[in-house]
Amino acid sequence: MEKARLEKYAHLIAKCGVNVQEGQEVFVTAGLDQPAFVQMVVEECYKLGASRVVVDWDYQPLAKLHNKYCSVETLGELTGYQKARWEHYVEKIPCRIYIDSDDPDGLAGIDQDKMLKAQQMRYPLIKGYRDQLENREQWCIAGVPGAAWAKKVFPGVPEEEAMEKLWEAILTSSRLTEDPIAEWEAHDADLMARCDYLNSLGIEKLHYTSSNGTDLTVGMIPEGVFRGGGDTSLSGIFFNPNIPTEECFITPMRGQAEGVVHASMPLSREGQLIENFWIRFHEGKAVEWHADKNENLLANIINADEGSAYLGECALIPYDSPIRNSGVMFYNTLYDENAACHLALGMGFADCIRDFDKKTLEECRALGVNDSMVHVDFMIGTEDLNIDAVTRDGRTVPVFRNGNWAE
Repeated sequence: MEKARLEKYAHLIAKCGVNVQEGQEVFVTAGLDQPAFVQMVVEECYKLGASRVVVDWDYQPLAKLHNKYCSVETLGELTGYQKARWEHYVEKIPCRIYIDSDDPDGLAGIDQDKMLKAQQMRYPLIKGYRDQLENREQWCIAGVPGAAWAKKVFPGVPEEEAMEKLWEAILTSSRLTEDPIAEWEAHDADLMARCDYLNSLGIEKLHYTSSNGTDLTVGMIPEGVFRGGGDTSLSGIFFNPNIPTEECFITPMRGQAEGVVHASMPLSREGQLIENFWIRFHEGKAVEWHADKNENLLANIINADEGSAYLGECALIPYDSPIRNSGVMFYNTLYDENAACHLALGMGFADCIRDFDKKTLEECRALGVNDSMVHVDFMIGTEDLNIDAVTRDGRTVPVFRNGNWAE
C-alpha cells in the first residue's frame, strides 16, 4: 500500500478519531502485524501536540500461552503496576487508540471457561476506574491487516495480494478520500440528522421481523436518545470512537425485550467465531440460545455477569451500506457491525440518555441503562429486515423496510 495513503489514514485516526489535544498523553494498543503503520500513528499524535505516546504491543500466541500456563487466580488479579496504570488513566485522561489486526481464529482452542472465570475475577477490580473514565476519555478503534486475518477474508489468494486487498477494503470503508477529514465531517452530520429524526418520533419500542425467524420487540428508555457518528467527551472534545461507523444507535430499557432474534453474520469474539446462532429473550433477558459453532463461547458471553444476558444497544444500519456493498465479510465486528443492523449484549451507554452530562452514571443506570463487564455486538440485519417504531403517542411508524430506511 502506498505510504502516502497510510500516512493519511494515520492522520485520520489521530485527528478525526481520538482528536489529540495539545499536551495530552496517548496510549496505543496494537498487534505486531504493522509496526511501521503504528509508528506513523505515533508520529501523527506527536504532530498534533501529544506530550507522550505509549505503545502496548499485543500478540495472540502469547495470550494462548498465558491461558494455558497461568492459574485462574494469576490471570484474574490486578497487580500493583496495573493498578497504578488505571490510576494514571483516571488522573490524566489520555487518548486511547486500539489498532486491531487480530486473526479471527487466533485464540481457537483456548480454555474458554478459564478465561471467563479470570475476567469475572478481574472486572470488579477495574470497574471503579472504568466508571470514572466513562464519557471522559477520547478513544478510537481502527483496523490494519494482519496476515492471518487477510488470508481468512481472502482465502486462496497469495498472502501479499490478500494483505493488499484487505488494506484497500479497510481504507475504502474508512472513507479515506482525497480529503478524509471533510468526508468524515459530512458523514457525521448525515448520521446526526438521521438521529434527530428518530429522536423526534418519541419511540416507545422497536419491533424487528425477518424471514429468518427474527421476531423481537425491544422497549426504549423514555429519556433515551439515538446517537451516531462522533461523540463529545465531558471535556467538550469531539472525537470518533469507531473508524469506520455507519450506525445510529440507542441504549434500550433493561428488562424490556421479548421474542427471538437470529444472527445474520458470524460473530468474532476472543479470537474465535460464533456461527449460525439465535437468542430468545423474555422480560429483557436471554433465556434460550443456540449456535452451530462455539455455542459454549456464546453461553459464556450471556452468563458473564448479572447484566450480560440483557441488551445494551440497538443499532440501525441499512443493508444498502458501503461495507455491505463492498462484498467483503471481514470476520471482525468493527467492520461487520457496520454492514448490518445489530444488537449488543451487556453494557449500555450512559451518553444515550438525554442531558447525561447533568446526571451521574448511577442516575443513568437507574433510568434503565444496563451495566455489565461485557459489550458484545452481534449482527441481525438482513435483506428483508423490517423494523417498526411504536411511539409513545400510539402510532406505528415504519423505520426499516426490506433492510433499508423506510424514509
